[in-house]
Amino acid sequence: MGVDISGILVKHETTIKENTGITVSVDAYNIIYQFLSSIRGEDGEPLKDSSGNITSHLSGIFYRTATLLQNSIKPVYSFDGKPYHLKSETLKERKAIKDKNIAELDIAIKNNDRERIKTLSSRINYITPDIVSESKALLDLMGVPWVQAPTEGEAQASYMSKTGVVDSVVSQDYDCLLFGARRVLRNFTMYGRRRISGTGRFINISPEIIDLKENLDSIGITQDQLIGIGILVGTDFNPGIRGIGAKTGLSLIKKFGTIDKVLKYKGKEIENLDEIKEFFNNPPVTECHDIKFKPPDRDGIIDYLCNEHSFSQNRINQILDQIEKGYSGANQSNLDKYF
Repeated sequence: MGVDISGILVKHETTIKENTGITVSVDAYNIIYQFLSSIRGEDGEPLKDSSGNITSHLSGIFYRTATLLQNSIKPVYSFDGKPYHLKSETLKERKAIKDKNIAELDIAIKNNDRERIKTLSSRINYITPDIVSESKALLDLMGVPWVQAPTEGEAQASYMSKTGVVDSVVSQDYDCLLFGARRVLRNFTMYGRRRISGTGRFINISPEIIDLKENLDSIGITQDQLIGIGILVGTDFNPGIRGIGAKTGLSLIKKFGTIDKVLKYKGKEIENLDEIKEFFNNPPVTECHDIKFKPPDRDGIIDYLCNEHSFSQNRINQILDQIEKGYSGANQSNLDKYF
C-alpha cells in the first residue's frame, strides 16, 4: 500500500540492460505478495506442487532472481520482521479488506461466477511462516544473500541503499524514498501489459527509476520536507489529513516550510508525529556491510525445486545455464570475479 506521492515525482523509464552490474536490495514481502497474486493457474488458484503445497512464491523468486543474475545484477533480499507498532491500524484496514474479499468470494463460488472467483482469489494472499522459510531456503541455494529486518523490510532495503551497501531498491512502494533510498526501481523485470485487478482493463508496464537527489533538487525541498509531505498524504503509520494529496502537500510544505507549521495553519494534529518522523529518518535496521554472494548450488536447487516441489528439471537446468552465462558474459574466470 504505502504512501502515494507519485504525482510530484520525476521518473525515468529504464531497462534491465541499463542497470547491468549494479547491486540492488529487494523488498521481499512486497515482491512475494506480487508473486502470490499474479502467478496462478487457469482456475485462479496459486501454483501448487504434486502434494498441494503453494509454489507461486518459489516460482516467482527463482525466475525473477534468475532474470537479475543473468544480467549481472546482484540482488539482496530484505525480509520483514515484527511490524512497527504504529502500523497496527493499517494492518487492521488490510484485514478488513481481505475479509470483505473472502465474503464476496464465497458468494461468487455459490453463483459459479468463474471470472469473479479468479479476480477475488488473486486478492486474498497470506505470507505464512512456511512461505518465508521456503523463500529464504531457495535464496540460500541460489547463492543470493538475504537480510532479516528488525521491523519493516522496505526500511531495511532503503537503508542499504542510503548507506551505499547497494545501488538501488527494487520495490513498488514510494515509502522507500521517505526512508532515504538513493534510487528506487519500480516495475523492475515487469514488461508488457498487466490487467488491473477487478476490471477488464489493461495497462502498459515498463520499468522506471526514481532518483531521490534528482527529485529533491527538482522539487526544491529537503529530505525532511519530503517526509513531511508523505505524512500529510498518509503513510502506513498514519492516516494523513483529509483533502491533502501529494501536490497540495508539496504546495503547503513549500509555503510554510515544515509539517508542524502546516498542521498549525490547518488547525490539525497528527498523532505520534515526532515518532513517525524519527522512524522514517532512523528506523531499526540490521547492519550488513559484508554481503556475500555464492555460486548457485545446482544439485541443491534441482532437488529442492524439482524433487520436492514438482518443477520441470529441464526448465530449471536451462535457467541455471543462463545464470552462469550471465555472471560472466564470457568465461569462468570472470564468473569467479563476480563472487
